[in-house]
Amino acid sequence: MAAIAVSLATSLTSAVVPSSLTSFVFNKLNSAPCLRITFSVSRFSSYRGGGKLMAHSLVRATLGLTQPADIDVPKIALSAKEIDVAEWKGDILAVGVTEKDMTKDDSKRFENSLLKNLDAKLGGHLSEASSEEDFTGKPGQSLVLRVPGHGAKRIGLIGLGKSATNAYAFRNFGEAIAAAAKNAQASNVGIVLASTESTSNESKLNIASAIASGTVLGTYEDNRYKSDSKKPVLKSVDILGFGTGPELDKKLKYAEDVSSAVIFGKELVNSPANVLTPAVLAEEATKIASTYSDVFSATILNAEQCKELKMGSYLGVAAASDNPPHFIHLCYKPPSGPIKAKLALVGKGLTFDSGGYNIKTGPGCSIELMKFDMGGSAAVLGAAKAIGQVKPPGVEVHFIVAACENMISGTGMRPGDIVTASNGKTIEVNNTDAEGRLTLADALIYACNQGAEKIIDLATLTGACVVALGPSIAGVFTPSDELANEVFSAAEASGEKLWRMPLEESYWESMKSGVADMVNTGGRPGGAITAALFLKQFVDEKVQWMHIDIAGPVWNEKKRTATGFGIQTLVEWVRQHSS
Repeated sequence: MAAIAVSLATSLTSAVVPSSLTSFVFNKLNSAPCLRITFSVSRFSSYRGGGKLMAHSLVRATLGLTQPADIDVPKIALSAKEIDVAEWKGDILAVGVTEKDMTKDDSKRFENSLLKNLDAKLGGHLSEASSEEDFTGKPGQSLVLRVPGHGAKRIGLIGLGKSATNAYAFRNFGEAIAAAAKNAQASNVGIVLASTESTSNESKLNIASAIASGTVLGTYEDNRYKSDSKKPVLKSVDILGFGTGPELDKKLKYAEDVSSAVIFGKELVNSPANVLTPAVLAEEATKIASTYSDVFSATILNAEQCKELKMGSYLGVAAASDNPPHFIHLCYKPPSGPIKAKLALVGKGLTFDSGGYNIKTGPGCSIELMKFDMGGSAAVLGAAKAIGQVKPPGVEVHFIVAACENMISGTGMRPGDIVTASNGKTIEVNNTDAEGRLTLADALIYACNQGAEKIIDLATLTGACVVALGPSIAGVFTPSDELANEVFSAAEASGEKLWRMPLEESYWESMKSGVADMVNTGGRPGGAITAALFLKQFVDEKVQWMHIDIAGPVWNEKKRTATGFGIQTLVEWVRQHSS
């Protein structure tokens, strides 16, 4: 196994280090070279391998005395069963129905065979209640009946609309089931679709996975920062009517692994900037490497090491903060077999973005939400965690994050300053609030230097992309049709929404500087496009590259919580290269 040298104890001289801070060195001796992982943790650290609670060690006295509660995410057992749904026993039997499934005959009885069978067992109460409640199977509709004396204590009808044909719809169905289970305080749920006759076996596997994922993620609530909260009671989910066997079991296990990674990503984004510093984010990465040390190695670079690599663009952003930068590089290599593809995932890692001297001000600036400006890094590290569990063969993957804060101080980057990226290109900083692209510039150069053949970067990069596509859809920019087809296929399988945007080269004219190679912003028109064109300057022309702007879907404004967006698509993309 290749040697690993990781140190988070360096470059902390500007921080106030608590007395509890201890350095641990783990040595694993075997016939291969020594594995050495050195990192700093405090007595508050409690990492949850397999998707549990993230670590919370701090590089300075905790601001505001805030410590996240050590709450275990409940384990939900997923299983596939092939039984008569009318005989299933448990708290809620959830039935997914389309508008066509709700069709009734002249005697107001269901024509759908599964619903007709259930209704007969219930003495016609199901059809009667659906008529009285005007339940027609539209999306978002649900009808839950108590049915004492039967196998299931409750029967729930959940609307799928005119049809449900993609992973997005079935994930939403799973989330609706989770909501119904919460309301009923159900500990076990059976899930069945009213119609599956024309569904292929492969489609059944994908549908079951999407439903299971939606149910698990819909059940989860991040209560670590609440003084008092209810724990979800759902313990088991039975997928009915999809068959049984090792292929389905494998698919459900995959859904469980990826869902745990999404929860991890959500926890990273939800954690406030006074808890999740660049050092803590780096520690999370090293814990992934140590948990899955059979397939992962880790390198964490401090400011001096980044200076040696001439990362002036990244270091310029980090210069104002008392919390030092940490450049994160995890490398996944399969436990055996040849490497057929080398991929890189790069995530924007601003643990807080004040805007710098171009400070965020006024309505809609969302400065209070700028803890989510590391949503790209959460997606990348979440994907790393899932890959460590799934262990896909035949593919090498580099996970890269240039973590730092964008703050204001006498040492900070000023508007008009010129910074030099590690490829020698110079950038006139005409807006310090366009900092993410500056950190990504050096991260993309580093990724190319690792020999990656394909690179995807994810970033909460521009408000312009949110204006263009709204809060639920990420913008995709790439000159490669091949890579676009791959990622959109992965996104469709994962149920995440992407939209390809143009890379209009003529817009680069607005990014030219009179005194440097380029400026870092080109004005408001086409702001998401010019940001992508900026990143393109730092990618080798031989490398297939894609930029995904996740500024909209990284956060659910209605629920006021992170979404974990991007993780499922990234894992599926890597898995597709593996297969």
